[in-house]
Amino acid sequence: MWLSQVLLLLILPGYSIATEITGPTRVNGSEWGSLTVQCAYGSGWETYLKWWCRGADWNGCNTLVKTNASEQEVKKNRVSIRDNQKNRTFTMTMESLKRDDADSYWCGIQRTGIDLGVNVQVTIKPGSDQRCSQSPPSVDIPPTHHTL
Repeated sequence: MWLSQVLLLLILPGYSIATEITGPTRVNGSEWGSLTVQCAYGSGWETYLKWWCRGADWNGCNTLVKTNASEQEVKKNRVSIRDNQKNRTFTMTMESLKRDDADSYWCGIQRTGIDLGVNVQVTIKPGSDQRCSQSPPSVDIPPTHHTL
């Protein structure tokens, strides 16, 4: 009987084994550096919009960047996304990382009904900012002479 239930699920509209989307569960970046996340999808989803959003709650996450259904890179602020439809992967890059970029993110595919998505935990390790680590310029201060 369970076999007939599985077969029924396979023929329901909108259900397909190819609907899966995969990606890393955890990625690490360094403060002031960049971070790249790659997610993969099954056949048939090549021309669908792909997106990258931030927030632990799937329903309330903030979409940071979205593709335009082509392979052209889309950049918004410090985040970019590119879809490689031949390899069925899409790649997000976050630049100039800050410590508060550490959060829960989602890579997903927009579709009718509930979007497909996978959660990615982003950790940002402290880094040395070259702008702040430089010594301040030296200033020559003439010696002070006191007369007694």
